[in-house]
Amino acid sequence: MSMEALTKVQAIIIAVIVIIAIVAGVGYYLMTQQQQAGPTKIVWASTQLNPPEEQSFVKGTLLADFKKETGIEVEFIAISYDQLATRLESEEKSGKVTISLIGDLHGGLDYFASKGWLMDLSKFGTLSGRTFPKVLEDYSKLHGIKAYIPWMTATYVMVVNKKAYDYLPDGLTPDDVRKGTSKWTYDALLAWAKNLAEKTGSPKLGFPAGPKGLFVRFLHGFLYPAFTGYQAKAFNSDDAVQLWEYLKELWKYVVPQSTTYDAMADPLLKEEVWIAWDHTARIKDAIEQKPDQFEVVPVPRGPKGRGFILVIAGLAIPKNAPNADAAWKLIEYLTRPEVQVKVLENTGFFPTVKEATGKIPSGPLKVLAEGVAAQQSAEDAIVALIPSLGAKGGDFKNIYITAFNRIVLNNEDIKTVLDDLYDDLISLFESQGLEVP
Repeated sequence: MSMEALTKVQAIIIAVIVIIAIVAGVGYYLMTQQQQAGPTKIVWASTQLNPPEEQSFVKGTLLADFKKETGIEVEFIAISYDQLATRLESEEKSGKVTISLIGDLHGGLDYFASKGWLMDLSKFGTLSGRTFPKVLEDYSKLHGIKAYIPWMTATYVMVVNKKAYDYLPDGLTPDDVRKGTSKWTYDALLAWAKNLAEKTGSPKLGFPAGPKGLFVRFLHGFLYPAFTGYQAKAFNSDDAVQLWEYLKELWKYVVPQSTTYDAMADPLLKEEVWIAWDHTARIKDAIEQKPDQFEVVPVPRGPKGRGFILVIAGLAIPKNAPNADAAWKLIEYLTRPEVQVKVLENTGFFPTVKEATGKIPSGPLKVLAEGVAAQQSAEDAIVALIPSLGAKGGDFKNIYITAFNRIVLNNEDIKTVLDDLYDDLISLFESQGLEVP
């Protein structure tokens, strides 16, 4: 080989070595940068699934499986409604957003969207393989944007120990109660509760009226729409006076320990209570343990109709959130039909995607599902959503609890109490620029 050819070969070898060194250096740099940055981590702040056993399921099962699949680490923060509203407002105003995903009820998400704090999720496109009911799709579009993805639904229902059917008042049948016919009214509930108390020797109707119970939802979302047609607008009306007169009479036949109950599954299982009202998630244990003993039925109807709250929980991404793409991956995961059924099995919250319905196993969950379906399909239904008052949501609840304490427990004059509280109630909505529901 000539010297000239040898020199060319050497030059090529040197060039190749240099290229290899450059590529290796770039690769090493990228690898070290990735190691320094660590795996993707996002913060998920949620007002839902906060009880300890539900948090354990979220962290130990849902998010553990999600991390195995995607490598994305999720810090789940259980947070109250007020705390979430305060934190999100502070982060959005400071421009230092740390929350990547929000899990909250429709009312809270409506409030956040009205403030311009949520990202328009339409930019991510559609989620394939799942169909959301039109009503949920419509509710999730707020203030000109696709504000959230429907995540879970729930409601509040009545649970009946089948023993109680032996004490039904004249003219009311078990089928009337199960199917929510026009005969299943609040007057019929009163007559039934009276029969139970007088013929068994003690009250058998119970409510979660303890410090952490959800009885306030029964007041503003069930009784008020059923008796007045509204949650707040007719708070001190003549119809409202009739409502409170009714509740005072009904309370004579309510288990006295109700003011200590935070959830009704345990009192039902102990048979302290034979008829109970509560959130579906909070009576789930009773249905699971004794599915043949209990039935889930629609709530009664009042003079204006069958009022009930439809609970919609959604998943939203804050505006300027870090790792928004990772948050969207978590939304995709949480709305898969098989994952939604897992949530139902472990928490009692119902799926939002139609494809999950066929995956619900027979047994206790079917008992729950059938009761919920009967209530939501009632022809006289008056659907109420929890008002979107943000940090003032606690003040809203306190007004109804104050009215209950003063009227029912302390026997104060009904009209006087309602007039005392009316202006404060209405001002909560006016201060937020919201229509009074």
